[in-house]
Amino acid sequence: MTEEHTTGGACLSQSDRRMTAGAEGGADVTKEAWPAQPRPLSHDRVTLVVDGTHFVVDPAVFTAYPDTVLGRMFGRARQHSFTRPNTKGEYEIAEGIGASIFRVILDYYRVGVLHCPEGLSLAELREACDYLCINFDYSTVRCRDLSALLHELSNDGARRQFEAFLEELLVPAMVASAQEGERECHIVVLTDDDNVDWDHDNPPPMGEENSQILYSTKLYRFFKFIENRDVAKALLKERGLKNIRIGIEGYPTCKEKVKRRPGGKSEVIYSYVQRPFIQLSWEKEEGKSRHVDFQCVRSRSVPNLITAMGEGPVRAGATPTPQVDELDRLNGPAPPGLDQ
Repeated sequence: MTEEHTTGGACLSQSDRRMTAGAEGGADVTKEAWPAQPRPLSHDRVTLVVDGTHFVVDPAVFTAYPDTVLGRMFGRARQHSFTRPNTKGEYEIAEGIGASIFRVILDYYRVGVLHCPEGLSLAELREACDYLCINFDYSTVRCRDLSALLHELSNDGARRQFEAFLEELLVPAMVASAQEGERECHIVVLTDDDNVDWDHDNPPPMGEENSQILYSTKLYRFFKFIENRDVAKALLKERGLKNIRIGIEGYPTCKEKVKRRPGGKSEVIYSYVQRPFIQLSWEKEEGKSRHVDFQCVRSRSVPNLITAMGEGPVRAGATPTPQVDELDRLNGPAPPGLDQ
């Protein structure tokens, strides 16, 4: 059930009404409570249907922001009949956006600021702003939950920062691996002050010598936060990379001590530091690379392989010997007529 009410260019639902004391006999009357807003810019009105709720607005408030989706819809697009109403003359827009979110969106067109009330998901408001091409930053958003607001702003900053890291640091490392015929890359991020000094005769185990090393304290600090690693992983996935793993692991930097084992063999103990790593792949035929094609192997007990394959003369009345894969011989009983 929805209720529409025109007030200064936009409608209010039942939940937006406040009860105030009446002037006569103290009776309660229903009165619309809407912040002061400018006078309508024109006499034109359109009815928008969002999430089953009707909003009656002046389209001039949208055309004042021509770079937004609604500004384009009710600007030239409407003049050229690209934006068309339904049979009732209403415009069904913003599919997937809730009515409560759209009320906040209307605030932006009225006063230039998004006032996010308590209890409303700031993440959903952010998604709606992205969909409608509305600027979402500290200058356009007012929210009591500063933690949620700063989290969204940090995601924006992390995405921009990682895009720079990707082009300046990570892509050259991936290209170096690709030029050697590799189709995956393991990158370890060390700080600018880290010093790697390995014993060439006794390198550390676990294949660290195959890792790409990047010295960047800024990238190291960036990956300290798990939220930043999530942003980076999403961006790498958008760029078409696969099997993405980003985390923290121990990396051997220098020789700590040498142990002498019986027989004269020495064992080198390395000092490890916890540093971020990135592992990813750009292999196209990943599934086929891991597939082993077992060829059919003929049984040694077949007396005449050419006859069994049908490539030579067959004796009248002879029954062809069944052909069996070597795996079938191991996993099940032999077919009838096959000598063991």
